[in-house]
Amino acid sequence: MRADGVKRAGVLLALAATLGGCAAQRQVLLGRPSAPPLAVDPPAPPGVPPAMAWLYGSGEAAALSEQAYNGMVRYVREVLTAARDRRGRLPSQRAAGTLPRWPASVVLAPGATAASAETVPCGTLPPAVVLDMDETAVLNLGYEYDDAQTARGFDQQRWERWEKAGATRVTAVPGAVAAFHALRAMGVTMVINTNRSIGNAEATAQALASAGLGAFRHGETLFLKGDADGKSGKDGRRAAIAARYCVVALAGDQLGDFADLFNPPGPAPAVGRRMLTAVAPIEARWGNGWFVLPNPVYGTGLGSSWDETFPADKRWKDVP
Repeated sequence: MRADGVKRAGVLLALAATLGGCAAQRQVLLGRPSAPPLAVDPPAPPGVPPAMAWLYGSGEAAALSEQAYNGMVRYVREVLTAARDRRGRLPSQRAAGTLPRWPASVVLAPGATAASAETVPCGTLPPAVVLDMDETAVLNLGYEYDDAQTARGFDQQRWERWEKAGATRVTAVPGAVAAFHALRAMGVTMVINTNRSIGNAEATAQALASAGLGAFRHGETLFLKGDADGKSGKDGRRAAIAARYCVVALAGDQLGDFADLFNPPGPAPAVGRRMLTAVAPIEARWGNGWFVLPNPVYGTGLGSSWDETFPADKRWKDVP
């Protein structure tokens, strides 16, 4: 094309753009709808946060969860078998109004310390397993998806909305459904002890059922934040549950799911909490009545400082 032709074409294009803009402005002034803008694909979200990718997407996390639940089922079966051998009677056989007398439960007694770790007696109470809910029995995939997309940080009101609306957006932790079935078949009652809100009890029970974990009733097999003593710490609820059942196993993803002594009033140094887990009476309970599920996404296990994480005498720097 000749140069004067190119110049003339450029002028015409510019004029058309100007007239188009004027026409759009007239449409707005006259109250007429303008043509919708062309659809633009939203920007691609960033990669899944590593901790979420590991917990919710990896085979390694699934295997660890299966391992914890397999260990729990095996441990509880051994406890029940020992009771049967001592008394010649299974927990579900309650003829003549008699029940096996169990050893002490795995719930620490009021006033127990890590150095003593006494547990409450069971007598002839029926056996139960007590579990935390979130990231122990169910994975909150819907909430964590929203969290990963927005990176807004934790907000209690948003979590309340999730509790009310997210019942069908959870899935069972790997291994949980099979374990719940196996333990119930042994005559064990499954009890959930969670810090979800009392006001959302029905929605919480629906979420557990949606995940395939069965039916739960508030105040009987479902205990929520504020039940028993009005506190967020779980010792009061554990004591209330232990008054009804012989708790033969506990499961959770945070140390507070086992005893409040791990979370004293005020922030506890990470190194102190880590040392508590290795005190002899406590150390012996991991895998023997107390079962921990992995959770690198949130909770009391996160936030250790450089000094707490990497002792000074174990540091190394590469010098080429």
